[in-house]
Amino acid sequence: MASGALKINPDDENEVHDVDRFEDAGTCIVTPVASLPAVAANALVHAMAKVVRDGHAAQAALTPDDDGVVRAQHFEEGLVYMLAKPADGYAASRYCMDLFNVGERGSCSRMHYHTGARMVRLITGEDTTIRVSTLSPFHYTYVEGVTPFKLDVEREPMPGSTRECHSFRVPESSIVDMQIPRGTAHQFNAFGENAVIDTIHPEETIEAFREKMSGLRMMAQTVFLSDSFPSVEDCGGEARR
Repeated sequence: MASGALKINPDDENEVHDVDRFEDAGTCIVTPVASLPAVAANALVHAMAKVVRDGHAAQAALTPDDDGVVRAQHFEEGLVYMLAKPADGYAASRYCMDLFNVGERGSCSRMHYHTGARMVRLITGEDTTIRVSTLSPFHYTYVEGVTPFKLDVEREPMPGSTRECHSFRVPESSIVDMQIPRGTAHQFNAFGENAVIDTIHPEETIEAFREKMSGLRMMAQTVFLSDSFPSVEDCGGEARR
């Protein structure tokens, strides 16, 4: 596991590294959690997405607070609202993301990694899937009689690179958890309107200190592995929804 700084420029919000030279610091752990009736999945996704959208409509959430934290933020994958920020004695933050429909947008988000660990809960509603990709094989959790469904993992070349990626789809109306070690590449793209991510960043204040960042700014904790956005076709777009 990488221990030093992972960024060249600590405060850069669009730092790009060479994907062909990059080496993952760990392996993502993927765990199917639940398959829901469409009406229940839609209710959950819409309730969480509303929190994000309300945050982006509230001046208080768009303005730095006393700690300089802006709760409503804009990422490549979607709009984000920080539900809980780090506090003394608790280094974690919690975000909710309302994912963009990349089929509608016409381009996918880039492969990237973070300077700290992540735990994400990917949630889909009706007529929506989330394509998840990594550069290293997943560690896949499946317990017979407990895990509700299996995921089909594909391996395919990355366009414009000598690398391959490993991908799966979060099915419609489903919940899948993914643990992402620090410095481990990943990519999320939603196909459809009903997709959210509930995510915990268990060492966010540690990241800011370790990377010598000037403040707690989530995009400065991200490193991209491409300087351009992939086309929809390049990330499985024209395919299944």
